[in-house]
Amino acid sequence: MATTTTLATAASATEAAAGAEAAGTAACAARLAHVSKSFAGPAASQLVLDDISLDLAPGEFVTLLGASGCGKSTLLNLVAGLDEPSAGTIATDGRPALMFQEHALFPWLTAGKNIELALKLRGVAKNERRDKAEELLELVRLKGAYGKRVHELSGGMRQRVALARALAQESNLLLMDEPFAALDAITRDVLHDELTRIWAETGLSVLFVTHNVREAVRLAGRVVLLSSRPGRIARQWTVDMPQPRRIEDIAVAELSAEITEELRGEIRRHGRH
Repeated sequence: MATTTTLATAASATEAAAGAEAAGTAACAARLAHVSKSFAGPAASQLVLDDISLDLAPGEFVTLLGASGCGKSTLLNLVAGLDEPSAGTIATDGRPALMFQEHALFPWLTAGKNIELALKLRGVAKNERRDKAEELLELVRLKGAYGKRVHELSGGMRQRVALARALAQESNLLLMDEPFAALDAITRDVLHDELTRIWAETGLSVLFVTHNVREAVRLAGRVVLLSSRPGRIARQWTVDMPQPRRIEDIAVAELSAEITEELRGEIRRHGRH
């Protein structure tokens, strides 16, 4: 079932137009049409995102890249339904699941109980929750960690539990806001492998925010670059490389260099304003 966030719904919209929009949404995990976002400022409103149009296909992995402050996380929050656009529409195939940079696990609950909480909120019967939580822990390679408290888990393990909790929502669309940014390079590389494997196994659509160019190329089938504020889509790249990939792959490095140069250009242009 499609979920739509919009500034306003025109009362004069025809049934034909509504049917066309529903058909379009059914073919997309997410559809953003001319989305803009402004925030009130002390003197005037501040335009953060300007006229963003983007379709995310079912099963597609897209990374959203840009300099700090360009509106990446703001856009992700809009897609998640945590805020509303100032203009334009956002339609998703059901309610998205969201994974933050911080694991946001409840420290008084075990790893398994954190996942069970998401299952409970989804309406899963109590007698089914433990088995499902253990299945999800096994999926993220944490078999046997059901009873562990948060303080007993490493940073990488906590992010795996957070990923399992997001997967417990059984959404078709997973939104990830720099989930590996705080991890060391080796742990991050391992979790890149795990995320790629889980994406391939589940068929999820993923919209992944990062400021790390190589991470963007390592993971995605498409990289979308936002300009500096206000955030606009500056350029997109299709990443035509088989998975699994490695950060150190020559093809990854070459495309990353091209994107980095484009990103530097955007930062330079912003600095002149």
